[in-house]
Formats: sequence, structure tokens, C-alpha cells
Amino acid sequence: MEAATKERELSGDKAQRIVDAMRDSVARRGAAGSTFEHVAREAGVSRGLLHYYFGTKERLLVEVVRRDTELRVDRLDERLAGAKTVDGVLDALVASLTDMIENEPGFFLLLYELFSAGRRNPDIQREVGQLFEKTRSHVAEVLQSKEEEGVLKLRFAAEDVVSYLFALGDGFALQALSDPTRDTTGAFAVGVASARYLLGSE
Repeated sequence: MEAATKERELSGDKAQRIVDAMRDSVARRGAAGSTFEHVAREAGVSRGLLHYYFGTKERLLVEVVRRDTELRVDRLDERLAGAKTVDGVLDALVASLTDMIENEPGFFLLLYELFSAGRRNPDIQREVGQLFEKTRSHVAEVLQSKEEEGVLKLRFAAEDVVSYLFALGDGFALQALSDPTRDTTGAFAVGVASARYLLGSE
């Protein structure tokens, strides 16, 4: 009953405004500078309501990442749905990553902030870990479905392949965002070639 009540609370309009305000604040000020006072004012709610919904800033950041991840997975599903070849699958994966780097770099800032927070708070670490595991498992299931359709032939276990591809993407994003002036075309081509091999293309 308590879990169901919390889910109803977090699905409300005010909770969504708070999540959106935190996302926008992180993009402008960074996670460290995004205080409950800033977020409450920009969401048009009281600071006490933020504590009521989320308790701490770290838990609010987790919720932002959770909701953003769900949206990105939905978009990736749409892109993968029509993929009929290995290159089609690769195009969908690459488009998802480049879209995040170019249009929503704040997502990676949130991930890095939560990684640091998780080292100080085991509860945050566990929540983020569970979110990542859920995402990896879902994408792995999609790749397995593509394998059953004959679109690709995974060279290793699906979850291991997804874990590697996500690590590759996260690392690439970190380098690209750390030095936006660097030409990453060659490095990106190496990553795509590695992914093509893992998906069974010679």
C-alpha cells in the first residue's frame, strides 16, 4: 500500500514540475549548484513539498535520471523496431547516443553526480544500480528478439554485450563532453566497428 501511494504521488503534476525544474537547473547551474530553493522556486512549489516527495536532492536526481532513462529507452525501442539488419541496429544505437551527447548532455552530468553521491550513500548506489540493471536487461531482451528474427547473431551473452556497449557509449560521451573541440570521428568509427563485430557482422 505504501509503495502504491508513493507511486501515485510521484505521478502527479507537481512532482513532474519538480523533476523538470531540477533537470533544467542542472543544465544551467550543474548538480552542485541546483539547490532545493532554486528548484522549488522554478517549479512553483514550496521547498517543503520537495522534501515531502523526495527527501533529499540526491533522491530527486535519481528520479530525474529514472524518468529520462525511461524516455530514452522508449525512443531506442522505436528506432530498433524497424531495424532489419545489423547496420540498422547500429544506426539506432548510434543515433541514440549522439542525440544525447548533442542535445541532452545534462543527462551525463546527472549520471556522474549520482555516481559520486552513491559512493557516500549506499541507498543511492543501490537505486542507481537497480535502474541501470533494469535498462541493461530491457535492451538485452530487445537484442535477443532481433537475434530470434535473424537480424543479428550475438557473439556473447546479450546482457554482456549490452553492458560493454553502454560502457563504451558512456566513456565516449565523457571524452566528447570534456573536449568538444576534439575530432572524435576516428574513435567513433572504432567503436562502431567493435559493436558490429559483437552483433555478429564480419
